[in-house]
Amino acid sequence: MAAAAAKNVRILPVDSEHSAIFQALKGNHREALDRILLTASGGPFFNRPRSELLTVSPEAALCHPNWSMGRKITIDSATLMNKGLEVIEAHWLFGVPVDRISVHVHPESIIHSMVEYIDGSVIAQMGLPDMKIPIAYALAYPERLPVACPRLDLFRLQKLSFYPPDEEKFPCLRLAFEACRTGSTMPAVLNAANEIAVYAFLKKSIAFYDIPLVIEQVMASHTPCAKPDLEAILQADAWAREKAAKIIACGAKTDG
Repeated sequence: MAAAAAKNVRILPVDSEHSAIFQALKGNHREALDRILLTASGGPFFNRPRSELLTVSPEAALCHPNWSMGRKITIDSATLMNKGLEVIEAHWLFGVPVDRISVHVHPESIIHSMVEYIDGSVIAQMGLPDMKIPIAYALAYPERLPVACPRLDLFRLQKLSFYPPDEEKFPCLRLAFEACRTGSTMPAVLNAANEIAVYAFLKKSIAFYDIPLVIEQVMASHTPCAKPDLEAILQADAWAREKAAKIIACGAKTDG
């Protein structure tokens, strides 16, 4: 971000949530921004009790209710790690302190994110869950392209619902907030450990709740370095992958 600012280069977000924030900020002074309200679908397990998730299968976790995505990111959606990574992304893209970013579970996936201003106004970007829309917006910015996709029918929709995330049931979200607050190399460690743990879950080597357990153990073993450069970040990434693999090989166990 510092390099982009120094070169006067605008970074255009493509992810639907960050595209929504980018659009909601357009035409307003950044100093007037109070909070970012990041929406999350809640994934396939939002309405299931924690006890049922102890033995949940990868096949069940891959059944996302709203989006068609790759296997890894679909598991991230089931654990809410994808939202944690998006919190870190929003922190850097928009220069907003992590404590002014909140996650709102929005099962309909119609509002892709919102921004709240200091006067209490909330501006949201809405649309059906279709990645063609934010991709087209980034490609044509600052213009808009006609996109061949179904249109949002508010009369048919009738309601929009929002819920606070359950960080006890989805501890990956808490870990991502912790990594963002710590900064330095910790977000890279979080991401690397998560990738190793997710792939182990997909291979049925570990259970669903072993994913956050592995990540937490790797983070607890890491000492962030001061003012890391790219080499330090890559070293932290490689270290975290090796550490996560060792933890899994030794038999990660959930506490139930």
